[in-house]
Amino acid sequence: MDLRLAVISDGFPLWPLHIAKSSGLFAAEGVNVAITVTGSSAKQMELLDQGEFDIGIQLPDHVVRAVSHGSDIFAFMAPVHAADISLIAKPGMHSLADLSGRTIAVDGAKSGYALLLRRMLRAQGISDADCPLTEFGGTKERLDALTDGRADAAFINPPFDKKLLAKGFVRLTSTLEAFPDYPGPVAAARRDWAASHEEPLLRFVRAYRKAFAWIADQGNRDAAIKIACDRLPVDQEMAAAAWLDLSSRPAPVLCAAGLQQVVDVVWDSDGLPLPKPNADKFIDLRYLENAPLR
Repeated sequence: MDLRLAVISDGFPLWPLHIAKSSGLFAAEGVNVAITVTGSSAKQMELLDQGEFDIGIQLPDHVVRAVSHGSDIFAFMAPVHAADISLIAKPGMHSLADLSGRTIAVDGAKSGYALLLRRMLRAQGISDADCPLTEFGGTKERLDALTDGRADAAFINPPFDKKLLAKGFVRLTSTLEAFPDYPGPVAAARRDWAASHEEPLLRFVRAYRKAFAWIADQGNRDAAIKIACDRLPVDQEMAAAAWLDLSSRPAPVLCAAGLQQVVDVVWDSDGLPLPKPNADKFIDLRYLENAPLR
């Protein structure tokens, strides 16, 4: 069974995806996963909603916002851990207060981590007008904008943040430092598609979960590092450090309590009408619960 999967940008957070594909875990479950990097959260959600993709991996606020506007998309799994993404600024900047009047590169100005950034800036007394957010796209696009001087600051995924720090760029804060309980990306699909493709979706979930167990096996360390170096723009040293971190952590968990924080952020940011819905409206954990490892 062919599955069309969309991601916004690639990097270590999606390592288990490449593990499942390259090590044969997807194939063993009878699914062939075609991966497309869209480079844009807005484009990805539009195409997922239109049926161009079967599954999308994106930050959960995209799902919450889409459903609040009538989409039948829902989140069914946490495919990656919440990443500790650094807010990196040009050399010479020292605090969030220095961002007033500066150009900050984001994926979408009204979604994703931009919502959290707005909260941080407002806490410093910096209004939306004082600090407009400029949409550049995924990690690579934001990285390029920061390094070539078109942006003064941006959220940068690991391990690329460390490369910038080595060049003299400054880390102002990070997502986990500022919002330690906020959930990471989710895997989402349309309810009508999932209802008619329950078995392949369960197989996808099961293979993905097996990828975390595969990585944690010491015997797979070298193969996992090779897959990272072959599939991602990283070197062996970075991959080895990432393996040590990922192999020591339990698989990520999707829960209603975590997603409720996302609902709160979106409702407050967008001024959506009350009453505020419960997180259960945006998730369905049956696919995860019905796909035990075997």
